[in-house]
Amino acid sequence: MTSPLHSDPHPRVTRRWLDGQLRGGGVAAFLPLVLPVLGGLLLLGQASLLAHVLHRVVILSDGLSSVAPQLLLIGALLAARIALGLVSEIAAARASETIKQKLRETLATMLLARPPVWTAARSSGALSTTLVEQVDALDGYFVRYLPAMVQATILPLVFAAVLFRIDWMVGLLLLVTLPLIPLFMALVGWGAEAASTRQADALSRLSGRFADRLRGLTTLKLFGRAAAETEAVTAASEELRIRTMRVMRIAFLSSAVLEFFAALGVAGIALYVGLTFLGLVSLRGGVPLTLEAGMFCLLMAPDIYAPLRLLAAHYHDRASAKAAVEEIARQFEQLPAAAAPAPVVVPTSPPVARPTQLDLRDVTIASPTGRPVIVATSLQVLPRQSAAILGASGIGKSTLLEAVAGLREFGGDIEIDGRPLAEFTEPELRARVAMLGQRPRLFAGSIADNIRIGRRDACDTAVRLAARRACVTDFADPLPEGLATRIGEDGVGLSGGELQRIALARIYLRDPGLVLLDEPTAHLDAATEARVLDGLIDFARGRTLLVTTHSTAVAARMQRVYRLAGGRLLPALRPAFVQPNRRGAA
Repeated sequence: MTSPLHSDPHPRVTRRWLDGQLRGGGVAAFLPLVLPVLGGLLLLGQASLLAHVLHRVVILSDGLSSVAPQLLLIGALLAARIALGLVSEIAAARASETIKQKLRETLATMLLARPPVWTAARSSGALSTTLVEQVDALDGYFVRYLPAMVQATILPLVFAAVLFRIDWMVGLLLLVTLPLIPLFMALVGWGAEAASTRQADALSRLSGRFADRLRGLTTLKLFGRAAAETEAVTAASEELRIRTMRVMRIAFLSSAVLEFFAALGVAGIALYVGLTFLGLVSLRGGVPLTLEAGMFCLLMAPDIYAPLRLLAAHYHDRASAKAAVEEIARQFEQLPAAAAPAPVVVPTSPPVARPTQLDLRDVTIASPTGRPVIVATSLQVLPRQSAAILGASGIGKSTLLEAVAGLREFGGDIEIDGRPLAEFTEPELRARVAMLGQRPRLFAGSIADNIRIGRRDACDTAVRLAARRACVTDFADPLPEGLATRIGEDGVGLSGGELQRIALARIYLRDPGLVLLDEPTAHLDAATEARVLDGLIDFARGRTLLVTTHSTAVAARMQRVYRLAGGRLLPALRPAFVQPNRRGAA
């Protein structure tokens, strides 16, 4: 599930969303919030025992043997505090990794659920950086900032209350200095948050630029733009370095501000206790300040400010996390409502095909810029019927097919067997409808492996039959390893027509009721096109077929032909079918 938050969420919404992710970390996420507080309470007992031992040894002249039990207890308290701190850090690290893993799974599920036109309009480098870098930026918030925030909220107040009962002047000094620290931290934090936001944006832009330039490296080399793009990436990297250093400067500034006020408070308490012991200051109404009470105040003074100093050291983690959340919301246009992705239902076996009727009524589709591409178009393709859509390049043929396949937003009504397209679940729609676009995606692996993507459990015989029907065996069989021949990522080593035939063979492994093909015979010579069409027509028997094409040879094999012009579908004359000469076809 996702939460329809604005791409630039309110800071309070961001904070609530971050805190809500704690539930995804389980019990381990809450241990770092509780254990350090328990360790701080043990510190009170440790400082009290140590002050009592010093009082007995210095003032009462007791021997070490008489205070040995207290020393052992002090050691036990110290060991307990160390153990609590260790368990807290381990639990925080595990909880953070769990939260990040679940968040990445959720974001990946959201990304896969988006239509191709959505991902095509965005930089793949920026999206990958969001999934990796921006999610990693949340680590400091859960591991360091939240535990430090809880400690800074509770422990100084508890420590100050205890010290106020021992000496009101010490409590007054704390009352004056403690509020100054969060005040100046907030002032510095505004600048840190703004700098972190700019730094996160710069990182996304640099990642997007680098990924896009790397993908188009061959084109850049051919056009002599490699040196210029190298300089541009270098400049962008330098800009990111400068922004990162600005964030670090603000982080160090916040730490310096807190250290100044913490040192001022500790020095004030030490000066007051020292002057009281010397008899130069008497603010206790004649009641002497004992060594035990004075040592307890001196021992606790640094630890009162320690939680605030820890918070200042990790305050920039909060700013980085908020900037990362805003970047996630900006890239995905919303934030996940939960850290657990919805289960993806994948059909284990193809359903039995049945004749499918396709109805389009007043369908309107606009480009991302708002320009109308398809205007109030209606079409009906009956079960077991084949239809072709002719039209010039860029007229909107592919856009119309994508809308029918549920890959693009549209206005009007699209129904499959009388059922609105929006009522189909994603697995159900993919099982019922098969589509082949103009740029099929092939992966590094064998030709057979790429065909088997159509149905993972297909046997070798089924793969070979599909390859033969799509004329893949025409170019694969002469190779030394045949269908087992490995190809590169994106089909490196194959021609455009060979890529298209492999993708067509994927569909032949399935059993859809509605087949959508976008230029299925592009890049093929006439003889090969005819053989591919023979296999297609044979496969389409008992199915509904809708094809967009420039080829009149393809249109001639369809039962009905339309022409797309001015954003509307118009009936067209069916071209005469001419049997091509297939001699010498490859």
